[in-house]
Amino acid sequence: MRIPSFITPNWLTVTRILFIPVGVYFLFLDGGDNAGNQIIAWTIFFFLGLTDFVDGKWARQSNRITALGTFLDPVADKALIGSAMISLSILGRFPWWMTILILTREIGITIFRLLVIRDGVIPASKGGKLKTFFQGFGVGFFVLPLPASLDWFKFAFISVAIILTLTSAYEYINAWRTSAGKGKVK
Repeated sequence: MRIPSFITPNWLTVTRILFIPVGVYFLFLDGGDNAGNQIIAWTIFFFLGLTDFVDGKWARQSNRITALGTFLDPVADKALIGSAMISLSILGRFPWWMTILILTREIGITIFRLLVIRDGVIPASKGGKLKTFFQGFGVGFFVLPLPASLDWFKFAFISVAIILTLTSAYEYINAWRTSAGKGKVK
C-alpha cells in the first residue's frame, strides 16, 4: 500500500497533537467516573503514544528527519502526557505534586532546548526515551479504571518515571554543558 505523499512523519506528529483533546474529552465525560469512557480515553492516549514510536522510526528509515520534527515530536509527547496528568489531577485521580514536578521538568527542558538550539538540536537520549515510555504507561495506569488493590503498582511505576524524569533532565543539561565549549551538541 502506497502512503499519500502529503502524509509525512511531521504530519503524523501534528495529527497526534490535534487528537489529544479527544482523549481529554473522554476522561471528563460523565464526570470522569465512567469505566467505559476511561477505557476509551486510555485507548486514544495509547494509540497517540504509539504514533510517537511510528513517526520517529518512519522519519529515520525514510531519511525524513527535520529540525521541525526533532523539535515538534517531544513537544507532542509533553502535550500528550501533560494533558492527561492535568486532567487526572483535576479529577482527583493523580497527585498534583507529581503533575507539577513532571511538567516543570518538561517545560523547563523544552525552554532549555529552545535557548540552546543555536548550538545544535539536542536529540532525545536513551534516558529521555525511557522516561517517555515510563511516563506514558505510568500515567496510563491512572487513566484506566484499575482496582484499588493495584494502587501500589501504579505508584511504583510512576515513581520510576519521576526518577527517570529528573535524571534525564540532568543528562540534557550535562550533555549541553560538556559539549558547549566544543561548539556543538551531540
